[in-house]
Amino acid sequence: MVPHARTSLRRLLITGAAATALLAAVPAPASASAAPAPAVTLPAATPREADTLRPLAALSARRLATADLVAAAKWGTGSPVDDPAREQQVLDAVARQATELGADPRWTARIFRDQIEANKTVQRGLHRRWAADPAQVPGERPDLGEVRKEINRVNDALVRAIAASGAARTSPRCVPSLVGAAADVRREKRLDTLHTVALVRSVRSVCGGPVSWPAQAS
Repeated sequence: MVPHARTSLRRLLITGAAATALLAAVPAPASASAAPAPAVTLPAATPREADTLRPLAALSARRLATADLVAAAKWGTGSPVDDPAREQQVLDAVARQATELGADPRWTARIFRDQIEANKTVQRGLHRRWAADPAQVPGERPDLGEVRKEINRVNDALVRAIAASGAARTSPRCVPSLVGAAADVRREKRLDTLHTVALVRSVRSVCGGPVSWPAQAS
């Protein structure tokens, strides 16, 4: 198996384990089957690594909270969920900040690509929910410009958390530590299934190592 394929398989397995562990903590609807969730066995986490990774999980959840506001701002306006120009601006900005802080800019950008996709997962989920039940549509439309100011503040803090957690993110115990931190955040924030799935999506590239991307042509 080629190295890229091994990396992709490892990331897929990590994401699956994290999703199973987190979703197992989400209360099932009353009509759902009572069958127990499958057990997930992960290496033991350490308190130090969990504490180091907790800000990443907390900031990811805080960033996901802005997805509700973005979804409400775009609802009924015809504005698409995808915004490639804005997304590229974010990726370029966090890569520059990562370089200034001594963090890997490509790895940081990859984490933020996941953050962006997770945010869009929530937006699409809410739009489907509101289309099915218009009574759930928020009564006020947020100012998208103000929401993006909050996103920028979270982005800044998240890049700093990424830069400060290099050792924990490359540790073999990163996954269980991150799952534990994310599970704590999920409980504290009382995240529903949609936001829990998005939280898993947002942090799936946190653990591992710097990603070897092809050099861009000059």
